[in-house]
Amino acid sequence: MSIFQSCPPPRGLVRAGAGIALLAALVAGTAAPAQEAANPMPTVELGAGIHLIHAELANTDLARMRGLMFRKALEPNHGMLFVFDGADRECMWMRNTLLPLSVAFIDDDGSIVNIEEMQPQTDDRHCAARKVRYALEMAGGWFRSHGVRAGSVLQGVVAAGQR
Repeated sequence: MSIFQSCPPPRGLVRAGAGIALLAALVAGTAAPAQEAANPMPTVELGAGIHLIHAELANTDLARMRGLMFRKALEPNHGMLFVFDGADRECMWMRNTLLPLSVAFIDDDGSIVNIEEMQPQTDDRHCAARKVRYALEMAGGWFRSHGVRAGSVLQGVVAAGQR
């Protein structure tokens, strides 16, 4: 996922003219390599039963907008945890995202509300079934292949959201 949206109404993602220019550069891909090298995202470890997940932490507007855009590969058991400012009915889409992804929408207590499969380079909206505070993106099919489903509780999500 690269851009997040609330369903409905969409949230304003950029609050200043400079932010709009940066967003345009990110969407175009021109700032992608330099941005990642200059500002690596913090990472957190999460638990899904016996599985250890290494997740980049997207807890700012810029990090949430960028998401996993332009990535050509994702290491096994690696993903991105989106931490939103408050609980809302969040939606994801895959513009400029090259890999198929699965997204788990997660409640305040770390329990998975629903999981959606997302195809690369589409604008299809994939939304939480109800208000959530977190979303975890992993490689397409990861949750299914690891026996993680709606109702499962992910360890470490709440602590990561407090960083």
